[in-house]
Amino acid sequence: MKNNAYKFLLYTLSICAITVNLKAQSIEPVTIVAKVIDAQNNQTVPFATASILDRKTKAIIKVVQTDVNGLLKISGLAPGVITFKISYVGYQTMVRDSITIGTQKQINLGTIKMSPSKGTALKEVQITAQKSTMQLGIDKKVFSVDQSLVSEGGSASDVLQNVPTIQTDMDGNVSLRGSAGVRVLIDGKPSLIAGGNVAQILQSIPASSIESVEVITNPSAKYDAEGQSGIINIVLKKNKKLGFNGSVALTAGNMDSYNANTSLSYQNNKMNIFGNYSYRNGKRLSGGYSNITYLDSTFPTVFANQNSDSEGLDKGHNLKAGIDYYLAAKSVLSFSGGFNIRDNNRTELIYIDKLDGVMDPIELSNRINTNNRSGSSYDINLDFSQKFKKPREELTFNFGFSKGNNDSYQVFDTQIYNQNGETVVLPLAVNSNNGIGNDKNYNIQTDYTLPIGKAGKFETGYRSQIRFSDNNTLAEILNNTTGNYDVDYLVSNDFNSKDQVHAIYVNYQNQIKNFGYQFGLRGENATLNTSSGAYSAGNDVLYTPGKVAYTRLYPSVFLTQKLKGEQQVQLSYSRRVNRPRGWDTNPFLDTSEPLNYRQGNPNLKPEDVHAYEFSYNKYWPSVTFISSVYFRQTNDVIQRVRTAPDEEGITLTTPENLTSEKSTGLELIGKIDVLKAWNFTANVNLFQRNIKGVPEYGILENSGFSWDANVTNNITLPYSITLQIKADYRAPQVVALGKRNAMFGADAGAKYDFPNKKSSLSLNVRNVFNTRNWSMTTTNPGTTIDFKRYMQGPMASLTYSYRFGKTDFQAKRTKKSDQQEPQGSEEGSF
Repeated sequence: MKNNAYKFLLYTLSICAITVNLKAQSIEPVTIVAKVIDAQNNQTVPFATASILDRKTKAIIKVVQTDVNGLLKISGLAPGVITFKISYVGYQTMVRDSITIGTQKQINLGTIKMSPSKGTALKEVQITAQKSTMQLGIDKKVFSVDQSLVSEGGSASDVLQNVPTIQTDMDGNVSLRGSAGVRVLIDGKPSLIAGGNVAQILQSIPASSIESVEVITNPSAKYDAEGQSGIINIVLKKNKKLGFNGSVALTAGNMDSYNANTSLSYQNNKMNIFGNYSYRNGKRLSGGYSNITYLDSTFPTVFANQNSDSEGLDKGHNLKAGIDYYLAAKSVLSFSGGFNIRDNNRTELIYIDKLDGVMDPIELSNRINTNNRSGSSYDINLDFSQKFKKPREELTFNFGFSKGNNDSYQVFDTQIYNQNGETVVLPLAVNSNNGIGNDKNYNIQTDYTLPIGKAGKFETGYRSQIRFSDNNTLAEILNNTTGNYDVDYLVSNDFNSKDQVHAIYVNYQNQIKNFGYQFGLRGENATLNTSSGAYSAGNDVLYTPGKVAYTRLYPSVFLTQKLKGEQQVQLSYSRRVNRPRGWDTNPFLDTSEPLNYRQGNPNLKPEDVHAYEFSYNKYWPSVTFISSVYFRQTNDVIQRVRTAPDEEGITLTTPENLTSEKSTGLELIGKIDVLKAWNFTANVNLFQRNIKGVPEYGILENSGFSWDANVTNNITLPYSITLQIKADYRAPQVVALGKRNAMFGADAGAKYDFPNKKSSLSLNVRNVFNTRNWSMTTTNPGTTIDFKRYMQGPMASLTYSYRFGKTDFQAKRTKKSDQQEPQGSEEGSF
């Protein structure tokens, strides 16, 4: 496996290097220049989006934005016939068709006058094209995933697995650049699905409802400071087309997996109404083992082998609808809401063999864990946006409220059938946990942007996020004498929390020729109040309060220099925070794992993160190359500490603020158009991790080098067939108490577009070779553990999609010859 891993890395880097070199030596590229202004007041339109499309295939060649002065420069264009398209929110989309790029060095499109949208599309030229798969901003990367064939029919977790720099495990836990401390948002806000459990949120959202994924590795002061390694924002689909539109997608797969998704929308000059509904039914088969070696020679048990097989079924309904109403040309009032209802049922059979030093049985048992979860949540959002006469001046406001409930019923049936090598008949040990959870979120936010001079911009804003969470667990044990259930006071509890973060920020950016800079400062006051209630024999609840409060400043700095030849370098710094979440703060026992109980810590401090990054970007006609060198230091790292086992071999894991960690890495991302019919995106992340030791907790100094890589190939075949092939590899990686082992996986998909261009049929297979498994080896106080989890078999799905309505933007064809280089353009005639 190790040799194959290095071959995979060398192969990926070699393809990138060879292809970049070949493209760089091609025919001298051509540059398109223009200036974009408002047709009514002749003021410039900054940050309008210009797209260059292949005239024949409609594939997007390049996407850029106008600068703060409305100037547009698109360099590195190869000879051919293209379509030019420029758009901006609130303006009519302008299209010029069939521009021929020949031997000229520059094509000047003159002044383009954009007219405010009046609800009617311009006519004659129809443009349909896929989005650019990757776009870059000053502090984020945007990956378009609505065309991801290998994710179709899956969940949001499957989508993230195919985004460069992001990894997910089989439980849906997310990591970014090898670090699990990442903030995951849905449409820019935290979700209350499953009480905010990220893994369950991702399993509940179908891939077909996602439009793009924003990856922010070093956020500016404008963003929440939460997230050790950055922010991942999942953007759900929302209508942006005029007229009445809709789509339907139906998916069927193996293991009783079925999905359905439908969307409807209508937009005119006064309003935009949209709605999406999706249903997901997914069956999951998995297995694994946990082999424990006990190091205390006084214990009778020397080895404990725990093997498991599980079957899960996830069902979920998601509904999202909203309306954007244009109060005036520059004033928009929006109201939207979402609703989610779900059932997650899981049955796990666990075999536990406790053995002595010569592998003779001390105790053999099996256990059936049944976990039935159900819940629902809804959210409502009121948004207002006001633009002013001064270009780029804008005021926005948001009020959001969400509420959810999460119920669970767990039953643990344990049967001991052998002790000390002899068959025994012992009463069945039955434990049950009945959990009820309720959550509420409030979000109040306002942002104001003021342009200063020709290139400057000042931003400021305020945000309050308040979350209430109430969780009650009633645990019972079957009394084999009476046949009744008795309350288990050790596990029964009532845990409530109020988590609030109030923040204010200022941000200033400007540009001096080709040098840009941005300085920001965010101040946050955070308070986590908890109340832990323990049941007594008299059914009274004794509450213990807890509180973690702090105020911090989070500065950010971005320095950007544009170089000749479509090159750019950027240096950035930001301070971040990683706050404890979920069971980390609940002090009561979780006994769902037979040999390892878990307990939270309500007094956990947040992790303090300092992130530095230097990036270099280069563009050729058919190549986009992004590279980043990063360094991240995390103080007060939250480490899960496992105690030495008791005489029954049971350990207890509790999170503590113990140590510090340093990560240094190099990330390379390349999107390469090898041929008109073949392009691929490759990503390699190489990093060194150093973890400081804490000997008193059995945590030794640990460091090591690791890397991960993925390649996604997109191939266009005759007869309207497209293919997508994706492979990823994760090298071994050090963790605080051991090492995570290597993993390799591959996915493949194919899509056929019917001649009517309104419907398509796609087939994909995820985990083609059934090689994705998660395993690691750890050394803890008193134990050494080999752990492995895996999915059973590849997942295949077949999806039929149908689109109806007005799916294309249109524009008038210019009367000028497409061979000429225009010096200007009139309103409505571009």
